[in-house]
Amino acid sequence: MKTIPLLISLLFIFNMNANAVTLRAVMENVPDTGFIQELLPEFTAKTGIEVEFEVMGYGEMHPKLVPSLIASTGSYDFMPVDFYWVGEFDKAGWMMSLDDFIKKDAFDTSVYFDSLMDLTGRIGDTTYMLPFYNYAMGLTVRKDLLDDPSNQAKFEDKYGMELKLPTEWDEYLNQVAFFTDKDKGFYGVVNQGGKADPIAMEWSNYLFARGGDFHDDNWNGLLTSNNALEALKDYISMVNNYGPLGAESFGFDEAFNVAAQGNAYSYLTYNFFLNSYNDPEQSAVVGKMELIPVPGEGGLNGAWGWSIPKSSPNAEAAWEFLKWVESPDIAKRRAALGGAPTRKDVFNDPDLNKQFDHYPLLKDLLATAKNFPLFTYTPQFVEVMGTELSKAVIGEQDPAVALKIMNDELEALAAKDGKR
Repeated sequence: MKTIPLLISLLFIFNMNANAVTLRAVMENVPDTGFIQELLPEFTAKTGIEVEFEVMGYGEMHPKLVPSLIASTGSYDFMPVDFYWVGEFDKAGWMMSLDDFIKKDAFDTSVYFDSLMDLTGRIGDTTYMLPFYNYAMGLTVRKDLLDDPSNQAKFEDKYGMELKLPTEWDEYLNQVAFFTDKDKGFYGVVNQGGKADPIAMEWSNYLFARGGDFHDDNWNGLLTSNNALEALKDYISMVNNYGPLGAESFGFDEAFNVAAQGNAYSYLTYNFFLNSYNDPEQSAVVGKMELIPVPGEGGLNGAWGWSIPKSSPNAEAAWEFLKWVESPDIAKRRAALGGAPTRKDVFNDPDLNKQFDHYPLLKDLLATAKNFPLFTYTPQFVEVMGTELSKAVIGEQDPAVALKIMNDELEALAAKDGKR
């Protein structure tokens, strides 16, 4: 008789193992990925579902994802989607609607900023993604250098203006020139000039700061404007005259390291790096860097969204993960670790506002940042844009010619997509 309970126990264990699920996803090597990895054991303990991340650089992700997305049954159960892949993934029909999951579990999507739901959430009336993390760009500057009375006196004597947190673009350009001392290995700016994504994203801020834009409401290109030309000349000057050797090929990690080791006055970058600046294990400028809006006419918005591919082998389990990772408690804890939140309730949390005094400004960044062109062929446009900008920076292409090529390509791709 003792064999019956033993058999039942063995059958239970067998069924548990047979039904065990391991979710797999490609993830970018950014801080938020690491913060989630710290918390994954809790998800497994709660659900019995294992999660494995393939962590890699940004440039490797898209080529890695596409073969899985076009398969009838793919290799990945859920995926983070960069905002400028959204048009492509939507047109290809690769993303599963989340609306039935959301309705079944009464998951509240109103907690997300509308700007982020428009960017990495809804497409038309369908919810395909939950905003994962934001990367609206801002300017990080050495506040201690701005506050130094000696620097203030010398700057005012040279430029006839007060040395302070810059609000105007030309004011910032003067500060970059003022603080550069290449003989001492100190730079007014460090840029992420590597192609294609790093330079394309960074230069977009220069374009917006100068009052330029990519296209009008009818998708007629605006990249041959004088504002765009001045923005590219500014960028070329920044990299070549005021930055470290090799900045034309830097990704954001290389650029951050220059600033974090105390060798640059400023770096225009993703807002989540502010927390890294304040981590003594990563930075020699703890408490010295301040995040501010891009001076002038504004900076670039950015975000990733969580999506479940139609080729997902385990869609139900993948939703369990999305629901958990975007729950109020986990979202708050990710933020406390230094993440880049997308939920309004996280930004309104009093404990987090005490921990991160830049949260009010970050809320403003998310509300005012401007969008990159969003359409099916955004990745292709980024490649062309990155190539032409890089050629202009290293002197292989006339800036006006580079912008004309970018403008023509934008219009051609927009026409191909039925935008104009």
